[in-house]
Amino acid sequence: MFDKVLIANRGEIALRIQRACRQLGIKTVAIHSEADRQARYVELADQALCVGPAQPGLSYLNRSAILLAAEMSGAQAIHPGYGFLSENAEFAESVEAAGLTFIGPTSASIRTMGDKVAAKRAMREAGVPCVPGPDGGLPEDAAEILEIGRSVGYPVIVKAAGGGGGRGMRVVKTEPELLDAISVTREEARRAFGKPELYIEKFLEHPRHVEIQVLCDTHGNALWLGARDCSMQRRHQKVLEEAPAPGIPEALIREVGERCVAACKQINYRGAGTFEFLYEDGSFYFIEMNTRLQVEHPITELTSGVDIVQEQIRIARGEPLRIAQADIAAAGHAIECRINAEDPYTFLPSPGKIARWDLPGGNGVRVDTHVTAGYAVPPYYDSLIAKVIAHGATRDEALARMRVALSEMRVDGISTNIALHREILLDQPFCRGGVDIHHLERWLTQRKATQKQPDSDGNLPG
Repeated sequence: MFDKVLIANRGEIALRIQRACRQLGIKTVAIHSEADRQARYVELADQALCVGPAQPGLSYLNRSAILLAAEMSGAQAIHPGYGFLSENAEFAESVEAAGLTFIGPTSASIRTMGDKVAAKRAMREAGVPCVPGPDGGLPEDAAEILEIGRSVGYPVIVKAAGGGGGRGMRVVKTEPELLDAISVTREEARRAFGKPELYIEKFLEHPRHVEIQVLCDTHGNALWLGARDCSMQRRHQKVLEEAPAPGIPEALIREVGERCVAACKQINYRGAGTFEFLYEDGSFYFIEMNTRLQVEHPITELTSGVDIVQEQIRIARGEPLRIAQADIAAAGHAIECRINAEDPYTFLPSPGKIARWDLPGGNGVRVDTHVTAGYAVPPYYDSLIAKVIAHGATRDEALARMRVALSEMRVDGISTNIALHREILLDQPFCRGGVDIHHLERWLTQRKATQKQPDSDGNLPG
């Protein structure tokens, strides 16, 4: 058991974790860089410690400074949030070695599932459907590589075993392209992830990105909380998510969810996790598991009625899950729009001071943000400044509530992508549901060809 948690993160997720801790009667320690000294969650924390200058490598990624902050503050547990060190097995290991509780899976689980080749092998053994392709990494021999490519069948996708965030992957449509693509991707993987190991999978032409949220305690209990559709992506980065995934038979999702739970039990997983799949032509194909809290967890919270962050903390304290699978039922529909400090047309970051910050409200509307009027968005970190979530009894009601919510939201002083989300919510294929992961990129290309500029309120002419 512990009663003080150090939050090793920043931004909206730091405030989200802080609220969950406070509701459980747990004290919080906020770490921050010099750039985040005035942040709201820093002010609200029971204790706050600066761990370094603005650059992430010297602050939020500085493992020694974070562990020292935990020691100085008397925190007995560390919650890593998402991003930064949340899926760093060495950090989790060092937390455990310091006699502290890491609010997440064991370092062994992070290490296994962080290696895409090892994760795919483990999932196959657990009966989770995977994208066609060998379980092992690519050999060095060119002839063997070409034979693997032929056996999988073109097009294929070459991926870094330790990759993530859309980096370290290349689509190869014909055999003559394969060896050059592998050479470039191997070097990219070595530079970005510190390991050059690659693997090959069949490239699916028109898949959707569907994921299953799981929770596992240390008493042998595990459950899945429903499916999310995260197909609206730009350059492999999620823009908008919804739950449940529209148009997929409930029986099929249940079958995959049960396999995910079985896999968790087989690998002795603990905490929150997300199984990510490609879904095409009525079939699911496992691609990776995120061993942390997801940005889009609020839509699952609203449809399942489970506070995922509180459950993470309870599990880390050794408590059993208080709910059973039979208690989980998808209630309504939820949509999340990621609000970024960026130009809605060029997507260039837009740091600076926020002069006006008017948030939406009303039935079924939730806003997760650390921002207030006067806040200065720093240029050093991810551009996410808020998540607007709308929940309704039906998907149409959730869409209607989101349109109203975004029409009410006003941000002055910087550029945001609110105008982009307003346009997306009028796109007919998206409104019908079930678009593939390439839809947003096609839509953006089309929009660029008929570029329209919004007025000062972010509304499009006509």
